[in-house]
Amino acid sequence: MTKLKPIALLISLSTLGLSAATFAADEPASPHTLTANVGLYSQYVFRGLTQTNEEPAIQGGFDYAHSSGFYLGTWGSNISWLRENLTGSTPSSTYKSGGSVELDFYGGYKGSVGDFGYDVGLLQYYYPGDVNTGFLKANTLEAYAAGSWKWFTVKYSHALSNHVFGVNDARGTSYLDLSAAVPIAETGLTVGLHYGMQTYDGKDPINTNGASNDALYSYDDYKISLAYDMSKASKTFSGMTVGVAYTDTSSANTCGYGASTQSGSVNGAACTGVFPKNIANGQTTVWVSKSF
Repeated sequence: MTKLKPIALLISLSTLGLSAATFAADEPASPHTLTANVGLYSQYVFRGLTQTNEEPAIQGGFDYAHSSGFYLGTWGSNISWLRENLTGSTPSSTYKSGGSVELDFYGGYKGSVGDFGYDVGLLQYYYPGDVNTGFLKANTLEAYAAGSWKWFTVKYSHALSNHVFGVNDARGTSYLDLSAAVPIAETGLTVGLHYGMQTYDGKDPINTNGASNDALYSYDDYKISLAYDMSKASKTFSGMTVGVAYTDTSSANTCGYGASTQSGSVNGAACTGVFPKNIANGQTTVWVSKSF
């Protein structure tokens, strides 16, 4: 048997490795991407309103994306506001069972042209459980469209369902989101800025003194945040982010979002808040999250 000399053996192995690498390079990349995320938050704040009575929230979701630009996803979090509102009234909350989880299901199409990006889709907010007599489930369907340029994003959401977060006759309710996420050089820090305008449409028959949904529930909100990519400290923490955010609102009516101990007025009639705490007050949230 002929033995290969050392140099010939190295050449043969190198050639074999090169062939394998070439074969692998010839394999087409998969058009499918599946990612997941999970996070622990000191509280859940949605559009400036605390959803967990300033208590911690565990959140997470899954996302599927196709190379064509189409995507689907789901996301969830614990909540408490549907079991806490209407404090001091009978019944004592909107939901008599369930109402402690928010599940979001969404899908759409996104793409980019140079530095400009676009995203359109549908989002279903789902709150499983049973409501008390005279109240509505908070399930809400929205269509959205967003445009972005580098660090800046403008997103418009429009309610397609007649019931919007438990408010009746609210089809056409909208939310305008102006935001920016600005990285600080190569530090791993990102400064976030946000301003939102929640505008309700229609008139729920149960509103105090026949007030419009706009008078009772519309408001503006803003947020400033600082997030840190922990992979900058160590690759062991790849995909992990820690952050802190401050949120607050303006023009939020006490009768719609205030504490039961607070008094206000709407459409010329006196009324009080319906939550244990004012859910539209300024809030500070800290979090740690991980993406996979």
